[in-house]
Amino acid sequence: MAKQNLLILLLMVLATNMAAASVTSRKLMFLVQPQPNQLTYHNGAVLHGDIPVSVLWYGRFTAAQKAIVSDFLVSLSTAPPPSSAPSVSQWWSSIDQLYLSKAAAAVGKNGDAKIARLVLSGQVSDEGCSLGKSLKMSQLPALAARARPAKGGIALVLTAQDVAVEGFCTSRCGRHGSVDGKAGTAYVWAGNSATQCPGQCAWPFHQPAYGPQAPPLVPPNSDVGMDGLVINVASMVAGAVTNPFGDGFYQGDSAAPLEAATACPGVYGKGAYPGYAGQLLVDSATGASYNANSARGRKYLLPALFDPATSACSMLV
Repeated sequence: MAKQNLLILLLMVLATNMAAASVTSRKLMFLVQPQPNQLTYHNGAVLHGDIPVSVLWYGRFTAAQKAIVSDFLVSLSTAPPPSSAPSVSQWWSSIDQLYLSKAAAAVGKNGDAKIARLVLSGQVSDEGCSLGKSLKMSQLPALAARARPAKGGIALVLTAQDVAVEGFCTSRCGRHGSVDGKAGTAYVWAGNSATQCPGQCAWPFHQPAYGPQAPPLVPPNSDVGMDGLVINVASMVAGAVTNPFGDGFYQGDSAAPLEAATACPGVYGKGAYPGYAGQLLVDSATGASYNANSARGRKYLLPALFDPATSACSMLV
C-alpha cells in the first residue's frame, strides 16, 4: 500500500510540473488532467481567412508517411460526405465556433465573424538534413522560413524519426512560434517519435513511458510515429491559429500558456482520464481507434478542444 501511495504521489507531482510548462510546446500529456482555469482572449492577433500552409519535410519520409499528413491537412477544410461524420473538418470548424467568432465579437465585428480555412500551399523536402540531425530550438524559425511560407500563413516543419530536436521527448512533442516576429508568419514543428520516444509522443498508440500501463491502441494509419505526429500537428496548429504570437487565446501565464488543444491534455473521447484516451470509434476491419474521418477515406485520432464558454473539453465522440 505504501508503494501504491508513493506512485500516486509521484504521478500527481509529474502532472503538476507538466501543466506548468510552456504549452507553445506539446508535452507528455497523457498523465495530465485538464486544467480548470478560464481560457480567455487577450485581444491579440488570430489567424483567419485562407491560411496557406507550407510543409518542410526535414529528413527522410516515405511517400506513404507524407500522404498521412497531407491528407489530414487537406481534410481540415474539405468536408467528406455526411455519412462520414465525425470528420476532420468538423473538428476544425470548432476552432471557428469556439475561438474565432469570439475574437470577432470582442472587436465589435459580430457580423464579420472570422473563419480559418487552411490551404496546403506547397511542400519542400530536405532529405539530406542540411543543418544536421541534431537541431536546436533556435534553428526552427530558420528552417520554417525555408518552407517559403506566405505572410499570415503557417510553415509546418516535420522532422524524421532519426532527427533529434532540443527538448524532443524529454520536455516537448511539438511546438509553435513565429517565423518573423509579432503579427508575421507562424510556424509549427512536430517530430516523428517512432524510434526516439513513442511512449511519450505517440501515446495512446504506444505503451506509455510512465504511469498506468494500459494496452496501446491500434493506430488508424498503421504507423505509430506518424499517427502520433498527426496528433501533435493538430494540437500545435490549433494553438498557432488561436494564439499565434502570444496575445490571443490562452489561459495561465503567458510564458507558459495552455491553449485550445493543450488545455485538454490526453483527452480524445468521452470519459477520458489519465492513462485512458476515452471512448473512441473502432474500425471493424483493422481494430484501429479513431475519432475523425478524413475527406479522402483515412481515419485519425484528434485531440479534444477546450471550450472557453463552458471551461470543458469539447470532443467529436
